[in-house]
Amino acid sequence: MPATFAPTPGTPLKIVFMGTPALAAHILERLAAACADAGSAGFKLVGVVTRPDQPRGRGLRLEPSEVGAVAARIGLPMLKAAKLRGTDFVEQLRAWNPDLLVVAAYGRILPDPVLAVARLMPINVHASLLPRHRGASPVEGAILAGDKATGVTIMRITSRMDAGPLLLERAIPIAPDETQGSLKTKLAELGASLLLEAIVKLREGTLVETPQDESLATYTTPISKTNAIIDWGADAASIERMVRAYDPWPVSRTRSGRDELLIWRAAVQDSDVTAVAQARNLGSSAEAPSAEVGAPGTIVQVKPDVVVQCGRGRLILVELQASGRKRMSAAEFMRGRRIIPGERLG
Repeated sequence: MPATFAPTPGTPLKIVFMGTPALAAHILERLAAACADAGSAGFKLVGVVTRPDQPRGRGLRLEPSEVGAVAARIGLPMLKAAKLRGTDFVEQLRAWNPDLLVVAAYGRILPDPVLAVARLMPINVHASLLPRHRGASPVEGAILAGDKATGVTIMRITSRMDAGPLLLERAIPIAPDETQGSLKTKLAELGASLLLEAIVKLREGTLVETPQDESLATYTTPISKTNAIIDWGADAASIERMVRAYDPWPVSRTRSGRDELLIWRAAVQDSDVTAVAQARNLGSSAEAPSAEVGAPGTIVQVKPDVVVQCGRGRLILVELQASGRKRMSAAEFMRGRRIIPGERLG
């Protein structure tokens, strides 16, 4: 594949968009708005591919993906592909005769026959600074790793996952209180802008590939609720990052007795506060720690903050949610429960 690409002069680029979640839906909206300005854009959106409708909510009603909802609202031609490897899907895709296949968080690896449909190339909007955090959960991965910055990469898709040549990259800082949700919102906006810049450069013939440095590659995996179960043997800083990485889904969780407890916000207790907190607890015989204080998962303090011992350091619980209840501050949560220092979570 050559290092630069040039479309046929004088004709708009025909684009097919593939994506599924909210991050991709925002990118689709921005792309559709740019395509609507046909006089200056020089490209048009000819079709959208997304995952099939899924049962959601308590009633388990079939609902479209976020990308599917946007495509329907705008009135774009759409395929909801259950299978990507069948010849039927490839033929439907080919009927759109796309110059460019744009993929953003589709959620499945695309087979070579699908990638080959694009006349110029298939490109991916990836929510990390590749080659760091390849794979299914780059946003969560960046927060979990304690990265100070992340960003968006526009890359040409190859048969190897997220290993194709880089076309454009742009970085943003990760705030100390950044959650998965807030970071995805920022990256969706950045990704949309960077994609439009890449398409313009492609039309101009100035888009240049840069190979990835394989020695710097790291990988992420799909996230499930199992990943969100807190191991109190980990250090407090890692657990605090986990709480932010899994907000708003799947939400970090532990057990209090027989009940599941969701932890929405937490903070690492400063080490110089620990001795004061212990003294405060020991000052009241009603709240004296049990013999198990110090074991990971032990509640070592309930006033003024709820503090849990971790494998290294301690974590302040800030916002909690019990099963079937609303989110509330830890202080409010404790008012309705008789929990004393020495009880164990997990």
